[in-house]
Amino acid sequence: MTAVLVMGVSGCGKTTVAAGVAGHLGWTLLEGDVFHPAANVAKMAAGTPLTDDDRWPWLRAIAAEASRHDRCVIACSALKRSYRAVIGADVLVFLDGTKALIGERLRARKGHFMPPALLDSQFATLEPPGDDEHPIVVPIDPPPSALIRAIVARLGEFSS
Repeated sequence: MTAVLVMGVSGCGKTTVAAGVAGHLGWTLLEGDVFHPAANVAKMAAGTPLTDDDRWPWLRAIAAEASRHDRCVIACSALKRSYRAVIGADVLVFLDGTKALIGERLRARKGHFMPPALLDSQFATLEPPGDDEHPIVVPIDPPPSALIRAIVARLGEFSS
């Protein structure tokens, strides 16, 4: 299995970027949000942050699905190192942005269960990847097409 995990706080562009990378590579896209049990979605929609106990089954479900694919790109917040360890991806891409920029994006987003009010809890939980995780760190200021091109170029470095 080869898995690329595109991670970061809600609203940083994980789904858009992961879909673009998966499409460019011809790999399977796994959107982490679809693996949330209904109780997690309801909790977040009500403005209540998830706990670790809420997240473990969700993360295990993502990991189990990823193991069924030879090559996949996973869009998942994976905010803590321990969460990333459960998923076990081969390559980690961290979409890094400021709280102000991501807050603007969340306020503009329609039809998503994650309310902007939970952004502070996302940043409070976030453990940015350490150097030992060998992340590809991508600032999210450029347009998604530029981010996708940059990530695909960097992925070439990992395969050579």
